[in-house]
Amino acid sequence: MSANDPAPSAEVAEQLASLARRYGLGASALAQLADLLGMLASDPHAPSSIREPTRIAMDHLADSLVGLELPAVGEASAIGDIGSGAGLPGLPLAFALPAAHVWLVESSAPKCRFLSDAATRCGATNATVVHTRVEEWQAGHCSCDLVTVRAVAPLEVVAEYAAPLLRIGGSLVAWRGRRDVEAESAANRAAAVLGLEAYTPVAVQPYEAAVHRHLHVMRKVRETPPRFPRRPGMARKRPLGGAA
Repeated sequence: MSANDPAPSAEVAEQLASLARRYGLGASALAQLADLLGMLASDPHAPSSIREPTRIAMDHLADSLVGLELPAVGEASAIGDIGSGAGLPGLPLAFALPAAHVWLVESSAPKCRFLSDAATRCGATNATVVHTRVEEWQAGHCSCDLVTVRAVAPLEVVAEYAAPLLRIGGSLVAWRGRRDVEAESAANRAAAVLGLEAYTPVAVQPYEAAVHRHLHVMRKVRETPPRFPRRPGMARKRPLGGAA
């Protein structure tokens, strides 16, 4: 943490230490998590409505790191974090996986400024901010073995965002809450069009009081048709996976 930042409270420090023990993180990653928590709590430009440090530790940092329980996340080397916003889950994963590179893809200029500041302040040299709409990120096509998405859009929409970015064998992991059978069916139909195979959502518990948390995994099993990505906005306006 910087010299101007107050030290985290004993409760918050223990929350972070518990995360480090749970996921086998070293002192460097632990310090980076503390720095990001400090920014989310005190930076007026942080794009997050949660400002209380203990809630940030659980609802943001623990929730991001729970993805490490999936081999597709823990073994990734090239990660695209779509709609990165406040850097969640992208920055915590960059801290935990220093050998991986994480692209923080975000269309909002103010959020990109925060992401750049956070990556610099936290020493995340393996994170790159990409200021663009994901549909226009041509350099990202077929470059990722993992795409992460948290609180961005319906599943069928994020599947369309992610599919062109993934290599064959790569995975989309979407952070979601309570399961919705109809939404999952629509996403499965969209996945079939996009060259993805959807798996049964994985129930996770990032912290003791967390309920109804699920990670939705789709694996790229064949090439995405060349008509994707569609032009910006079309995935939301005319989502794939409508009624069968």
